[in-house]
Amino acid sequence: MKSSPVDPEGKRLPIKLDPTSNGEYQPVPLAPANIAANRLAHEMASTNAQKLGISRRSFLVSSCGAASTLLAFNHAHGTAGGFYDLHPEAALDEQLARVQTGPAKNELIFDVQGHFVDTPKGNAKGPEVFIKDVFMDSDTDLMVLSFVPSTREAEPVTIQAADAVRRIVDKLEGTHRLLLHGRVNPNQAGDLEGMDELAQKWGVSAWKTYTQYGPGGKGYFLSDDVGVRFIEKARALGVKVICVHKGLPFGRQSYEHSQCSDIGVVAKRFPDVKFLVYHSGYVTSVKEGPYGKDDGIDTLISSLRKNQVPPNSNVYAELGSTWRHLMRDPEQAAHALGKLLVHVGEDNVLWGTDSIWYGSPQDQIVAFRAFQIAPALRERFGYPEITPPLRAKVLGMNATRVYGISAAEIKKVLAKDTIARERVAYAENPEPHFLTYGPKTRREFLRLPQG
Repeated sequence: MKSSPVDPEGKRLPIKLDPTSNGEYQPVPLAPANIAANRLAHEMASTNAQKLGISRRSFLVSSCGAASTLLAFNHAHGTAGGFYDLHPEAALDEQLARVQTGPAKNELIFDVQGHFVDTPKGNAKGPEVFIKDVFMDSDTDLMVLSFVPSTREAEPVTIQAADAVRRIVDKLEGTHRLLLHGRVNPNQAGDLEGMDELAQKWGVSAWKTYTQYGPGGKGYFLSDDVGVRFIEKARALGVKVICVHKGLPFGRQSYEHSQCSDIGVVAKRFPDVKFLVYHSGYVTSVKEGPYGKDDGIDTLISSLRKNQVPPNSNVYAELGSTWRHLMRDPEQAAHALGKLLVHVGEDNVLWGTDSIWYGSPQDQIVAFRAFQIAPALRERFGYPEITPPLRAKVLGMNATRVYGISAAEIKKVLAKDTIARERVAYAENPEPHFLTYGPKTRREFLRLPQG
């Protein structure tokens, strides 16, 4: 059998549990249960590959490889809180594994938080790596290209660079698989004035802001005067989608402004504006459980309840980095998703991955397709069962409403473009690398360019 030029010995798992960060928070080392889960997944891969008479690499690239890995995670964590709902035979039955980990009928995956990381791999350069990771090695159909916080003079990825990536994709028969954010931090000079150019020249689809970021480390709230001016300017320009980083604090100095007390206030005051709460207020050091804390995701829920903003209104909870981190701990994942689906609403939870910081987002997609909240938690706390229709909403259908895209029309267009055709050919001999790009240690994190 011909060996793979990528990870020929099959040393990398298709579902990536590692300490990689998106560059906005310090990497969090794996817990003992995660280390045990990875070890068991490797052992099961060797055993199952041998049973099927194929190489480890061939097994891990297959749907059985993904199913086997998730089943190993179940064994390591237990299934009392949340679990990956897969039949044990999926580890050895490729057809069953494809059904349980593959796309559902008419599924549309719309990732509302992607990042371009200019990381060359071999002879390939950043844009090529980005397109392969997102559109070849994952089932992602659409992505919004976002930004990290920075000064106007030190943007790690400028709007010009982001637009260059979008134009590469656009050239593939003129489809529009990428949308753009415009980064605005209204508490630094020039950003409010720069919104006109972002809207008129670059055609941004939404605004991205970091309330915990600002000159001298001083953040702001959307409910402050400067935040209100920002919202009013967005309304005047007709781009009434504001994506705000909440949670994942940069440090103690920024912690206050990373919390969500302002979200309910501005959502009630500006009902015509859609507020997309990136990371949903999640904090890696806060253990997610039933609603009732004054930290983490509960700060978002409390703000909505206090200001009488009902579920499924104009506030949306986004899962970038949040789901990737929660994949480590299925019980926390069950509580976090359950709370968001109940209090923010089943129509208002949005799929995001923060990739390609984490490499291809396919592992996050597969894990979410298989994830289920345990019946005991559903009964006790009123969390919903994650059904196929609900999964489809989160993975893409909810986001189409936010951005005013017809799901039926975009599916017709995307089904005929070059990427769709190239995917068919690529699927005959896929070469996913199962790598991540973000910092994995505190030292690597501190070496990142600071805005």
